Amino acid sequence: MLITFKSKAAADVVMYESHAKPILDLLHKDPARGVISASEAGNAVALIEKQIVASKNHEAAEALERDVHAHHHDSHDDHNHEKIEPVTFSARAYPLLDMLREAQKGQYDVLWGV
Repeated sequence: MLITFKSKAAADVVMYESHAKPILDLLHKDPARGVISASEAGNAVALIEKQIVASKNHEAAEALERDVHAHHHDSHDDHNHEKIEPVTFSARAYPLLDMLREAQKGQYDVLWGV
């Protein structure tokens, strides 16, 4: 299912619900329908930015763990594995984060599910 975030501050941002849910959970918002008011936008930006920093720290540790596992598994065949390139939290969150920053500047709400 898709979620379309709307605001007078920016173009619509469309995300899969499964990708938007971690962001909305962080903000304690319902994925089905909701609003981030202009007064809430500053706090939402701060929370998302904090999560981005935390996720970047975890991404480095997870990448190292994947690399070690790929090179040191039972069959010792470490030459034909594919590099895993997951889409990061920051990459998924950035369009909404940008919308929230613009909404904060212009004192606009961000809505979805309406």
